[in-house]
Amino acid sequence: MRSYLRLSAVAILAVLALSVPASAQLSGAIFTTDVNGTEVNQNIYPSKDAVYLDGGPPAGAPQTAASLPNGTYVFQVTDPSGKHLLSTDAAKCRQFTVLNGIITGVVNVGGCQHATGTDADEPGAVTVQLIPYLDTPNNGGEYKAWATPVANYLDGCNTLGVSDGLNTVDCGTTGGDVHGFIPSHSKTDNFKVKSSSGSREIDTHFVDSSGHEIGGLCETWIDTLGVQNGRCTEVFSGVPLAHVEVVEDGVHQIVLFNQPGCTVTQVALFSPKGPVQYFTITGPQTVDIQVSPSVKTGEWVIYVNCI
Repeated sequence: MRSYLRLSAVAILAVLALSVPASAQLSGAIFTTDVNGTEVNQNIYPSKDAVYLDGGPPAGAPQTAASLPNGTYVFQVTDPSGKHLLSTDAAKCRQFTVLNGIITGVVNVGGCQHATGTDADEPGAVTVQLIPYLDTPNNGGEYKAWATPVANYLDGCNTLGVSDGLNTVDCGTTGGDVHGFIPSHSKTDNFKVKSSSGSREIDTHFVDSSGHEIGGLCETWIDTLGVQNGRCTEVFSGVPLAHVEVVEDGVHQIVLFNQPGCTVTQVALFSPKGPVQYFTITGPQTVDIQVSPSVKTGEWVIYVNCI
């Protein structure tokens, strides 16, 4: 296990909010973590009960950075495609509260609430254990954690014909409504449990005109289901980069935008298989990354030149 130092990103939330329609997208992010809120190497965990949810900002960042709005949320665990709901308890048992950018507790409804841990990096914050959930049908041992506001979850269930969503385990799936979770009102993070196979991730480097790596910058990751998640630079072996771990098969999008410290110019993509792609478009853009089942382990690396 490695512990990472995450860099604070000043004024990034404002830029992120401008990059997507405020009315359509839930702000903030969620992260899977261990019981103490420590990031786990490559999001690979030794067992299902070792995985916890963290909705607070990265270590060292202000509590308003990369955090969910105040309110009550429901979470679920699915396979990476979202087709299979793996959480086995009613949604009322899977609720947590957010205040001032951090998870402050779970909702006690009949004693079925999930266990919590203490987030060592954020005073007053807790982590929420994800079990119980079934084993994933994914051959690589991959899972997807979701969170959405309770009001949006109930709306999603009502659309599916379920009027009592909180007392229901699975409201069903149709179109863009995934067990009551609507991608535009949700946040996700992928993780792996006890798999000996390698991991796949997308790493983004921001580089200035002198070739120096830049920290304190962010991007938006859109997963294969259309959920938008902010990701900011973290320091790995002295190098700041934004990363998305345990990516599932399909097309992922990385949205690159102008922000304090980086006006985007040239962008290049290095893939595990295939030639380097130098994009002819300069400036803010969205990079499509096709993650193929034939690539079992590897990194897709994006270099963003900034001025």
